Amino acid sequence: MTRQQEQKVTVRDKEKNFVSAVIYIYNDEERIRDFLEKINAVLSANFENYQIICVNDASDDNSLAVIREIGKSIKGTVINVVNMSFYQGVELAMNAGIDLSIGDFVFEFDNMVMDYDAELMMDVYYHSLTGFDIVNAAPKKCGRKTSRLFYAVFNRYSRSPHPLRTENFRVLSRRAINRVHSMSKTIPYRKAVYANCGLKIDTIEYDNDRSCTKGYDKETRYQRKEMAADSLILFTNVAYKMTLLAAVFMMVATFGIGIYTLVSYVTEDVVSGYTSMMLVIVFGFFGVFVILAVIIKYLSMLMELVFSKQKYTIESVETISE
Repeated sequence: MTRQQEQKVTVRDKEKNFVSAVIYIYNDEERIRDFLEKINAVLSANFENYQIICVNDASDDNSLAVIREIGKSIKGTVINVVNMSFYQGVELAMNAGIDLSIGDFVFEFDNMVMDYDAELMMDVYYHSLTGFDIVNAAPKKCGRKTSRLFYAVFNRYSRSPHPLRTENFRVLSRRAINRVHSMSKTIPYRKAVYANCGLKIDTIEYDNDRSCTKGYDKETRYQRKEMAADSLILFTNVAYKMTLLAAVFMMVATFGIGIYTLVSYVTEDVVSGYTSMMLVIVFGFFGVFVILAVIIKYLSMLMELVFSKQKYTIESVETISE
């Protein structure tokens, strides 16, 4: 068999579907080269046509320079770089990358921590071809206690048919992306929206290398806390239960103090005291302020979701090729 015939056979064996890989990057200059080379190796070996989209979330280090350098050496495809105008967090940045993608299937990489074998990408992809529009790759062991606590609370108080958990990457069909965008113009938390889109979802677990971890800086930790709070309010009934509990507690406490004041007035023959009055005022205003705080948070989020026309802000889009 000639070399030309071998090449034809190799091309024929590759997947015909066009795939996109959207990768979130924020201060990852030390991981970019190895990660992109592994991703490109898997895609080039298994797909005839594909694209790689790197979303640079206003990195402070040399991440962009490293991407440009690697992009000129990678063969077989071009790398599109979406430069965000300022740090906007993983959710908005990934939404920008997904909007730019054109693949029949889209790989989402929320971070560049590769604690799995790169060939797991194809396992997830092939599993999606069996009838699943969304397939997640999730580590068997999650080391962050805060993440476990968040997902436990979220799954306990949400009505989602698919419980959420820590995931490293996922593959989406174009139908899933279109369905999600038809449901909402803004996507504050992709996992929750995916879980409630009504399409078939499955998760593949893998044995993860717990030595491969990434720390978060102060800005990222704050953004993740904000996203967690917003997600609990939007997609669960935690806030409703908290306000209901505060209202009931305030009513019971006020009722009890009222009875105590009446009993003291009748049995002890004393004038209504300053202490009882202040307790009623304190408990009453405490409950009111708690309820108002939650209502204000609800209103601010509704204002942002309904009236915010621009989902994210992009500085530029680059195309890098050899």
